[in-house]
Amino acid sequence: MAARSLAAFGVVLAVCLALTAATNPGFVVRITQAGLDYAHQHGITVLQKELAKLKLPDISGDFPVRHLGKVRYEISSLNLRSFHLPYSRISLVPNVGLQVAISNAFAEVDGNWRVKFHFIRDHGSFNLEVKNVYIKIDLKLGSDASGKPTVSTSACSTRISSVDVHFSGKFGWLYNLFYGVVESRFKKILESKVCDSVVRSVSGDLQHYLQTLPVTAKIDAKAGIDYSLVAPPMATAQTLDVDLKGEFFSLAHRGAVPFPPPVLALPPDHDRMVYFGASSYFFNTAGFAYHAAGALVFEITDSMIPKDVEFHLNTSTFAAFIPQLDKMYPNMLMKLRLSAPSAPFLSITPGGISLQPVVDIQAYAILPNTSLAHLFLLSLTGNVSATIDVKSGHIVGKLSVGRMKLSLKQSDVGTFQVRMLQSIMNIYASSILLPRVNERLAEGFPLPLPDRIQLSNILVQFHQNFLLLGADVHYTPRERR
Repeated sequence: MAARSLAAFGVVLAVCLALTAATNPGFVVRITQAGLDYAHQHGITVLQKELAKLKLPDISGDFPVRHLGKVRYEISSLNLRSFHLPYSRISLVPNVGLQVAISNAFAEVDGNWRVKFHFIRDHGSFNLEVKNVYIKIDLKLGSDASGKPTVSTSACSTRISSVDVHFSGKFGWLYNLFYGVVESRFKKILESKVCDSVVRSVSGDLQHYLQTLPVTAKIDAKAGIDYSLVAPPMATAQTLDVDLKGEFFSLAHRGAVPFPPPVLALPPDHDRMVYFGASSYFFNTAGFAYHAAGALVFEITDSMIPKDVEFHLNTSTFAAFIPQLDKMYPNMLMKLRLSAPSAPFLSITPGGISLQPVVDIQAYAILPNTSLAHLFLLSLTGNVSATIDVKSGHIVGKLSVGRMKLSLKQSDVGTFQVRMLQSIMNIYASSILLPRVNERLAEGFPLPLPDRIQLSNILVQFHQNFLLLGADVHYTPRERR
């Protein structure tokens, strides 16, 4: 009884540990059947070119003829003139990967022949037509230690229904003696060579291309994004989902993120070739990373005040609200240092993206010797909303600020009415700080895209805890020299 209880406890513990170790993605890439079909078109074009490069070996042998002896034949200088793949399809195999089925393929081969039968010798050329070639390819998808996607050929089979050989020469009856042997050997050789070429093309061209997917992307001098796979790609009946870490990190010091990613379940949309699901975790790790890197600090000086603003950043302007400034620091320039005491945290709902950042505003007087004198410390809170778009493969954004509220945290110039500063701080925030932030957001953050991919027909939707981006794909092949 004790042994059974211990075993049951072990099972429960193992399940709990497995659930604890499971990692929700911060970012999901979903490829629909339309996206797979588009990729398949380009893949078949590459495979067709590779098959056309097949090198076929010479064929020779002896063929016994009853009561007459042996016919010695040689087939050489084989030239595969073309290999066409007119009909093919790619399909999803749930929990396994992908399957490519090619039907009615055909090829043409030219070459030379030579035959010896007793005292008869002849030679010439021939043309061989390979018809009704069927190829089935199973692709297994995975990920390597660095979090990059991998692909391999788990199975390949080729079946050739018909091989027609046309010989040129004098002795037609002689060719018929070894016609069947040549046909059979050609079938076996081609069936083997085709799958060898498929394996090389998948492990070479396709695998190399998948390795161009960036698992880390440097954004600027402060931060980067981790797009490594947290699990192998998962095929369902309708889509191929790729779960990515989707986490910003500080380049100076990468620490553990103090909050987990939420469950990310994309809706069953199929109008676009590819969808990107970016959870609130993805965006909130950006704030965490930039805060950890000390990048959420901004200084405003008088030289930055727009020309159309009537007042300057000096003690004379603020003396209208804080009279004691005229006595303590008469007619001196000021500096405002804005910083976030904690990383900003946003929320995503069907209504959009919103956040309520808290900003500390430390005001200084710039003394004649250029040193700084502390004046007061304010806390600013506000309602901020964001609009999102995709441009040139980057997520771009723009912030809009709603109502802001000030409170006094500390003063070195005595007490004063903070609400009197509300309007002036609103102007500084909207005319100086916000444009600088939006300028950076307009540069955007790169999406996880392999080489030579462009997006079009962009769709942007907001859902609970995640942003959904949909797009069609255009691939530009590399020019071969």
